[in-house]
Amino acid sequence: MSCNNCPDAQPHNHSHEDLEAVALLKYMIDHNKHHADELYDIANKLNGTAKELVHAAVIDYETGTGKLEKALKVLEG
Repeated sequence: MSCNNCPDAQPHNHSHEDLEAVALLKYMIDHNKHHADELYDIANKLNGTAKELVHAAVIDYETGTGKLEKALKVLEG
């Protein structure tokens, strides 16, 4: 267990790969949110089963983006 507020806590050293992953995740999260908004707009122009399926896909997309946000928080420490 670590204590981020403890005086003797050591700063987390991020590897080059971690820093690249953080940058890419930030980009992808914003990118995904934009696409989710576009898909939501498309769904609202549809009817019936197609509308329901696209709305469901948006929810799945947002769920995946939420997992990416959690991964980002872990990497950022």
